[in-house]
Amino acid sequence: MKIVLATTSPYRIATMKYTGIPFEARGSNVDEYFNNRPTKPVKLVKLLSKLKAQAVAKDCVDSLVIGMDSVGCFQNKIFEKPKSRDEAFTRLKKFSGSSHEFYTGITMINTNTKKIYQECVKTSVKFRKVLDSEIKTYLDDDPRFNTYALGYDPLTHISSTFIDEIRGNTYNYLQGIPISRIVEMIHKITGEK
Repeated sequence: MKIVLATTSPYRIATMKYTGIPFEARGSNVDEYFNNRPTKPVKLVKLLSKLKAQAVAKDCVDSLVIGMDSVGCFQNKIFEKPKSRDEAFTRLKKFSGSSHEFYTGITMINTNTKKIYQECVKTSVKFRKVLDSEIKTYLDDDPRFNTYALGYDPLTHISSTFIDEIRGNTYNYLQGIPISRIVEMIHKITGEK
């Protein structure tokens, strides 16, 4: 059975390569912003990951299609890619000295049986107290800040120094792909021992 990752994310693709499991990646072109979306992070990421997996699965045979979606959450409010520098600055200032969560929904579809398997992985992150000048330096340094679900890059740039503590699946938070859970799901679904 072929493994198909429903993503164009270079982070997710690079991390999936660590598994040694052969796979291919295809974009889903799903519009993530629509009316009456779920307002709870777990429901939202499960729905969006399912829509992405379904969009790719319709063109696949004898495949296990894996869709993922990630959002941040702070004080019960969902955070996705910031639309502006001001929004990113305000968000990072709120995160300063506090904890926020990062959720990734995983949907796997077996195109032979049409069975759907879903899970959600949550990682909690605590920021140290961050100076306004550090946030500005980060936003000046990283033109891609608006491509990250949380509005910052945890791997490179000065933003990596904002992180004081990570609780939960590290790859979920760092790369947007909870790779250990995905490998477990693949083995369980394919019956590998």
